[in-house]
Amino acid sequence: MRIDIITVLPEMLQGFVNESIMGRAQKKGLAEIHIHNLRDYTADKWKRVDDYPYGGKAGMVIQCQPLDACISALKKERHYDEIIFTAPDGETFNQSVANDLSLKENIIIVCGHYKGIDYRIREHLITREISIGDYVLTGGELAAAVIADSVVRIIPGVIGDVESALSDSFQDNLLEPPCYTRPAEYHPVDNPEETWGIPEILLSGHEAKIKDWEMEQALARTKALRPDLLDK
Repeated sequence: MRIDIITVLPEMLQGFVNESIMGRAQKKGLAEIHIHNLRDYTADKWKRVDDYPYGGKAGMVIQCQPLDACISALKKERHYDEIIFTAPDGETFNQSVANDLSLKENIIIVCGHYKGIDYRIREHLITREISIGDYVLTGGELAAAVIADSVVRIIPGVIGDVESALSDSFQDNLLEPPCYTRPAEYHPVDNPEETWGIPEILLSGHEAKIKDWEMEQALARTKALRPDLLDK
């Protein structure tokens, strides 16, 4: 899978996409992530990519020309399944959207900035608009990072334990059950006489009963914390 990210702040993303699971996915040849500086595509000699909005509104808007030039250059090299714009008024990003995008071969993510991008780009070039939540960020770089990370990690082979990815929260519209690790009995620093244990069922070795317990816990946590997910 290839992801091209268009941004006015490439430095914000360079470190992120080359570390951890994102970096490993690229080293394994399972994903390519390319970051493009929008200023490299502007016709303005001062490398400006924004201008004042028509109508007298406050703020600045990214112009058509550099975005059109960048997207056009990329499309000449390959077909893109989606050209995504990170927008607060886009569809809400969730695990279902991430699963769908992980099946694509090539996608572009356009990072919004300032007051957004010239709407003509959204009308004519953008194929999908995605929001990561009902709040406003300074720019779309963080949203692009969230989308890329969520999508890349579920590409087969990226995570060594496939079952781990498939059992994440939201994969089946349920929150994950509680997780514990060694030691089975822990004595907290501030009160070493106290013992924090774990559910006995997890020590039983009875796989079927453990699975039943995990499902019960997942349902209970979802009902208590995110009952809206159960409607799905």
